[in-house]
Amino acid sequence: MQHMEAPELNFLFDMELEVEAPHLPGKTPVGNRRVIRVSGGYFQGKELKGEVVPGGDDWITVREDGTIIQDVRILLKTDDGELIMMTYRGIRTGPKEVLERLDRNEKVDLDEYYFSTQPIFETSSEKYSWLNNRLFVSRGVRLEGKVNYSIYSVG
Repeated sequence: MQHMEAPELNFLFDMELEVEAPHLPGKTPVGNRRVIRVSGGYFQGKELKGEVVPGGDDWITVREDGTIIQDVRILLKTDDGELIMMTYRGIRTGPKEVLERLDRNEKVDLDEYYFSTQPIFETSSEKYSWLNNRLFVSRGVRLEGKVNYSIYSVG
């Protein structure tokens, strides 16, 4: 069997999402749910930059241990006017006391918890069509009223 080296990660962009207070539908048959509206933001990298169009949502499932499973849909508008749909699933987890501090919007060092996502991009733009054909990963950090991500393509 042939062994291959781990793929290279190539920086795509940093993104900051502004988020509203969560809506709390409560515990459903799926789990404890939260819905958080994305009210705006921006992204910036070497190959593309622009704004996050207000109106996206993060449909969160909170597991019994406090781990958050994200299901996010947002719309990006590049500085040259192209639209890119972005969806991602993610996981944020860590020790119970750290997750409780995050829920209270306290500042928590990124090394105290795990927060990664798998973005998927979809666009009709010819200029950015390459986004339709790549895999991406990101690392996130939760801050008061916002979430920041650094997004990488998998080489």
